[in-house]
Amino acid sequence: MTEPTWQSPPAPINDILNAAAPPTVLLSPNHKYLVELEQPLMSDIAEMAEPEVPLAGFLLNPQTNAPARYNKYHSLKIRDIKSHTIVSVDLPQLDQKDSQISYLKWSPDSERLAFTLTQTNGLELWVVELATANAQRLTEPILNAAYGIPHRWLTNDSLICKFIPAERGEAPVKSPIPTGAIVEENLGRKTPSRTYTNLLENPHDEALFEYYLSSSLEIVNLNGQRTALIAPCLIDEARPSPDGNFILLMTLHRPFSYQLPASYFPKRTQILAANGTIIRELEDLPLADNLSIKFDAVRTGKRRIFWRCDRPATIYWVEALDDGNPSNPATKRDALFELEPPFSSEPRLLWQSEYRFQHVLWGRQDIALVWERWFDSRRQRVWQINPQSPETSPQLLFDRSTEDKYNEPGAPMTVLGQYGRDIMRLTPEGDGIYLNGRGASPQGVYPFLDKFNLETKEKQRLWQCQDPYFEGVVELLDEQAEILLTRRQSQTEPPNYYLKNGSNEPVLLTDYQDPAPQLAGIQKQLIQYQRADGVGLSATLYLPPGYDVNRDGALPMLFWVYPEEFKDREFAGQVTTATNTFSRPLRDSVLFLLTQGYAILSGPSIPIVGEGDAEPNDTYVEQLVAGTQAAVDYVVGLGIADRDRIGIGGHSYGAFTTVNLLAHTDLFKVGIAKSGAYNRTLTPFGFQGEQRSYWEAPDTYNNMSPFTHLAKVKAPLLLIHGEKDSNPGTYPLQTERLYEALKGLGATVRWVVLPYEDHGYRSREAIGHVLWEIVNWCDRYLK
Repeated sequence: MTEPTWQSPPAPINDILNAAAPPTVLLSPNHKYLVELEQPLMSDIAEMAEPEVPLAGFLLNPQTNAPARYNKYHSLKIRDIKSHTIVSVDLPQLDQKDSQISYLKWSPDSERLAFTLTQTNGLELWVVELATANAQRLTEPILNAAYGIPHRWLTNDSLICKFIPAERGEAPVKSPIPTGAIVEENLGRKTPSRTYTNLLENPHDEALFEYYLSSSLEIVNLNGQRTALIAPCLIDEARPSPDGNFILLMTLHRPFSYQLPASYFPKRTQILAANGTIIRELEDLPLADNLSIKFDAVRTGKRRIFWRCDRPATIYWVEALDDGNPSNPATKRDALFELEPPFSSEPRLLWQSEYRFQHVLWGRQDIALVWERWFDSRRQRVWQINPQSPETSPQLLFDRSTEDKYNEPGAPMTVLGQYGRDIMRLTPEGDGIYLNGRGASPQGVYPFLDKFNLETKEKQRLWQCQDPYFEGVVELLDEQAEILLTRRQSQTEPPNYYLKNGSNEPVLLTDYQDPAPQLAGIQKQLIQYQRADGVGLSATLYLPPGYDVNRDGALPMLFWVYPEEFKDREFAGQVTTATNTFSRPLRDSVLFLLTQGYAILSGPSIPIVGEGDAEPNDTYVEQLVAGTQAAVDYVVGLGIADRDRIGIGGHSYGAFTTVNLLAHTDLFKVGIAKSGAYNRTLTPFGFQGEQRSYWEAPDTYNNMSPFTHLAKVKAPLLLIHGEKDSNPGTYPLQTERLYEALKGLGATVRWVVLPYEDHGYRSREAIGHVLWEIVNWCDRYLK
């Protein structure tokens, strides 16, 4: 066997991969600054190869005591919106490499930005003054970011931080000699769980979990002075109250689980004074190992415990009224409570929901909005409640199916409140809110801004984007909603930020250029067609630059798929894809094939519908084939695709779909399946939108598993999988077993394992190699 080497894709793909991406942009909560962060789209394989420790569902870098893989920015610039000036923040490099910036947090007054800098031995805490762009280091590399957020602002002049205990010592070393057998037992309790990875496996893992997650909690002021608050413990989160006088402390404790990630571990919630004194223990949740696998299942006891954003120090939480089990009959599912200082009285009931509580948005003393949702019916409702007088009848504002994208009302706009937290932005009259919507419609997707009267329930359209743009409101910059910050793009113009003031000409705030001019001229259009049973379908068709159907004829084409489940056929056919967006491929995008003369049909809608009591997946294969057949017939009818040169591919659930289509149809001449799951008996307690267990629906699980039907796969199949895939259900064994079965059946199949890669691929080397594999496979068997 030859030494494996990374391969590079053909021109111009390599040049596009090496191009710098436009920065990530953050707007300060006080709307004075835009912070621009340069973020590389890919990592170096050497970074991916750094040490990792699997701990209760996540991977930790033991050298930095931070997640092994998380987003890091390499530069920070501050743009003043009013003056249009932009200044770079001077930061030290890491071993002659770019700075590594993470965990950005605005101060309550938005005048400072706290962040971490990664060093080889840990994370340092830094703060930058937005007005001057002066940055200072507040701590050594001792922050503990192993789990949760390592720092939060307490006041405008101080932060609370999780630190690695000074006396921690060396990490526990596993003895090579077992001390005994590893034994687990279950004495008749139902403890189902979905399929997770990187879990604890033995007592040594438990010791490592406690070692790396143990943190001390301290206050750090802007001079770097530190004040200890509590002794080291397993801190999940420490959230200061809006007025900075209290801290909501969440900690984890034993018993741990070998089947569930850390988010299910026992969790204690305490209220602390700002000096660390314990005022009250609010809740101690047990290990959540007996939850139903239905999507609306929740823990019993107090959950979703937070501070109200509009009050100095009022806590709110939710409690299930149905034992957290959606299968239990109940007229009310959840209750919303609040508790005010000194936190010694009985909690106050604010609202009870008929569906499962989703979230709450606080406005003022007498106005808050609450969302409830029920997965089985796909219903969502939004209510206006009066926290000041809970006995006042809630007002129903919106009642809709979550599948109905055409009637999405939009999200309420927020504004920085008195205590430095985002609250609901009310109209100047105080009787309305502003709704920022995506604007899906039969004509296309056109974002909008509405004014909604809370008393009359009437809407007024204030603004909506028009062709040829896809433009959305980022923020309102005045009380009257006349000055808007928007982000605009079109098929030919890259995304940029604009300042709009009434009928005046928009002011361009940024000027980001096309990162891949080699793809200028690609053609993108929305196509609409019908399934045989009348369900409306749509897809985005991409054609190479300069292509002319009359001159060039039919092209080799690759379908890139990902089906969705629906409970209503009417909504299954809605158009939700924006065609006025600026399309450039990122990372291992299949759109890179446009540079090689291929056409791409991206996201052809493949709705799997189960109306009434019927479950969508019970007719998965039939609907999958019918939807795909309609797409093939349509593009062939356009003269763009050659029926004998169409391939199919997908990632994750799309990979599962790909192998199913190769097994159940002869529509495709080649397949590409990335990081999928193919044997549903290995995910027996639900997957994707399936809530039933294998034993409740064995025929569905078996029929949906392409592994069951592999003898019918005749087209060449390329299998790609990350070696360290941590996504629930898609562990690498799925692809390994699929390859071995296909090989045994004499199929044409290639199996590519990407060292160190997770469910999504990050390294420059692996991404380049994946694109080489895809191009090479398509050229060999499709072109």
